[in-house]
This record gives sequence, C-alpha cells and structure tokens, in this order.
Amino acid sequence: MGRKTEITNLLANLPRLGAGLSYRRPFRDELLQRQSEVDFIEIIGDFYLDAPPEKLDELALLMEHFTVIPHFTTLSLGSAEGLEERHLEKIYLLLKRIAAPWWSEHIGYTRAGGINLGHPSPLPFTKEAVETMARNIITARRAIATPLILENVCSPLIWPGAEMTEPAFIAQVLHHSGCGLLLDVTNIHANSTNHGASPAEFIEQLPLERVVQVHFSGAHESKGRLVDSRTQSVPESIWQLLDLAVSRAPVRCICLERDDNLPPLPEMLWEVERARALGRLYKRWN
Repeated sequence: MGRKTEITNLLANLPRLGAGLSYRRPFRDELLQRQSEVDFIEIIGDFYLDAPPEKLDELALLMEHFTVIPHFTTLSLGSAEGLEERHLEKIYLLLKRIAAPWWSEHIGYTRAGGINLGHPSPLPFTKEAVETMARNIITARRAIATPLILENVCSPLIWPGAEMTEPAFIAQVLHHSGCGLLLDVTNIHANSTNHGASPAEFIEQLPLERVVQVHFSGAHESKGRLVDSRTQSVPESIWQLLDLAVSRAPVRCICLERDDNLPPLPEMLWEVERARALGRLYKRWN
C-alpha cells in the first residue's frame, strides 16, 4: 500500500499542461506566431541527443516559447541485453537542458541482437518480458531522476505463448516499474480492432489512475486492417475513445500526433482545441 501511495502522490504532483501537439519542423515559424493556441509541444528527444549546434539552437527557441516534453523511441526498454549506458547519459543531459516535468518511452523494444529495428516493436505478453522491462526501467530511473512515463505501442501481431492480455501486461509493467502511463488511444483502437477486441473494454481494464499523458492521431484502413499512420485527420471513432479516456483518467495533458501529409497548421490547431475542450469538460484543467 505504501508503494502504491508513493507512486500516486508522485503522479499527482505533475503539472496539468492542457492540450498540445508533436512538434514538426515544417510548421515551426507559423507555430511560433500562434503559440497562444498550443499549451505545450512534444519533441522526439532522439533527434536532439547528438544534435549539431543549429538543432540545439532550434530547441532553445522552442523552449523560450513552450513547455517542451521529450518523447523517446530508441532506448529500447524491452531489450533483454539491457540498456546502453552512453545512451542513458545523453538522455540525462538533454533532460537537464530542457528541465521537463517528465519524459516518455515505449513498452517495447527497438534493439535486438545488436540490430536496430528503427521503431518500437511489441513484446510478448509474458512474465519474463515484464521482468525485463522492469529491470531496464530501474536502471533508467537510477540514472535519471525526471519521472518516466511509458507508452503502449501499436501491435500488428500478438506473439505466440501469451500469458496475459495486453491490458494486463501493461498493468504489470507499470506496477513493477513504478511508472506512469502515456495512453495512446489510437494504438489501442488499432490493436483492438485488428485483433477482434473492444477498444473501450481495453481502456477500462487499464490502471487508469496511472495515466499522465494521452496521445491521439489519425488512422486509416489498409488491406482490411486499421493502421496508425499519423497521416490523416482524427476520425470520430478515435475522438469517442479519447472522450472515454479523458472522462475516466486523471490526464495531465493531451497531445496530437501528426507525422506526414501535414495539413495547414490551423487544421491541426482545431483538433488541439477540440481536445482541450474535452479536458475542460471533465475538469482536467481550467
């Protein structure tokens, strides 16, 4: 009970940021002109770990105008071979520069057998995978004091030999690591739809008190499967799932993701404002 209370208190003390979006270089100048419409931005932290001076100058400019939340993809917390000490050191130095309230990574792996996969991949839903994640997260938290939250990944497949459901697996990882959750509702929608489950039931089975941040993005169908492409506007089915998540979880912020096929910035800012209104509706912020 003491450990659960300690974790709950830690998450409760994190700031309420509101609604923002993932930063992409093509809309930088216009975004700076419309900063009052964005409560925070999320950066891909990996892009700034070995960055040239001009990239660090860009980061400094963003920090002057926004709260910046770093999101990472290449630490590979699910790798059985453990974490790379030099990689952790680089993340520590970047977080020190940004002074972010938290940072995020994925419940998955990007490195296996010395091969970099290039994107977060799902783990088998087993006790061994939970223990691997927990062991690596303990290593990361010893090196970095900034609170770490973990994102559920898109799972195009379910590994054979699963010992639990995906919601139960996520819950076990959070329990044994002491981390908060970055809830990606689009990933949940895609995983549940593609594997014949209910997205709403998936959310209800999670430890929602651990939710700190929410990701949402567009998706589209391809060859009979739902793809988290982040190249489209957000469909109503995902807005409905976002509504459910925000109504049930004590979210501190909501972040719109858009990677490619970028529309005019006002279209994205309209989606940010709609997400902000959801947070106000459920009294997650003023």
